Amino acid sequence: MPYLLHNRSKLHYRVIGHGSRVLLAFHGYGQSSAYYQPMEKALGSEYTIYAFDLFFHGHSQLHKHTTPLTKDLLQAFITHFLDKYKVERFSVMAFSMGGKFALTLAERMPERLEELFLIAPDGISTSFWYNIATYPGWLQQLFKRTVLKPAPFFTLLQVLGKYNLVHKSLVRFARFQMDTTPKRLRIYRSWIGFRNLSFDIRNIVAQLNRHQVPVTMFLGEFDQVISPRRVGVFVKALTHGKLVLLKTGHTHLLQEVAELLHRKRSGNN
Repeated sequence: MPYLLHNRSKLHYRVIGHGSRVLLAFHGYGQSSAYYQPMEKALGSEYTIYAFDLFFHGHSQLHKHTTPLTKDLLQAFITHFLDKYKVERFSVMAFSMGGKFALTLAERMPERLEELFLIAPDGISTSFWYNIATYPGWLQQLFKRTVLKPAPFFTLLQVLGKYNLVHKSLVRFARFQMDTTPKRLRIYRSWIGFRNLSFDIRNIVAQLNRHQVPVTMFLGEFDQVISPRRVGVFVKALTHGKLVLLKTGHTHLLQEVAELLHRKRSGNN
């Protein structure tokens, strides 16, 4: 699998499809670039998809002296990639945590964006748990201990679920993502490693509108991780924004979008 190397950090990617247009794709937490393989049927004849492994996932590695990831480093990686393939303009697709990578590109190089596809993206509205994980001082240490010794956390989840204080699907999602030590370490390292990827959303909206970038956002009606209510307002502020609401939750949303796009391009609405 090809990769980019910069300051002893590696960003791996896979090539999907053979179309004339270029699409950079970023997956969600706990996934890899392989999750974009179903997009080949949907978009592979129109786009060549370069699907990246996020750092701490797949084969990508963020060296300790470049942690946490900065927007400058991410921009340097992508600029190197674009120069390597002699790409002037490109589109971006991102799911969940990959939304932070997409928003960085929208902020740093909006003039080169042809189209932006956001699938339940992180980075527009920050969650309570993310704030705790990245907050300096004792709260961060408390969260780290929770990741390493999760029993109290799961007890709390059970209580919250029992009294319907947290949606049951969110409890299931949290249990699945934190049920092993490697998973818990990955989520902590990812949250800490990407803590500098925060955004002035109004500025990004202004940039996208100024450069007339079409944006399509796909959200799951039953998604409790990235709630439509919390991020839908972003689309309304865009001049060329479109919202597609699917009857699904968070976990399978990327697959559902691939199937939807395949049906549309096959003429089977």
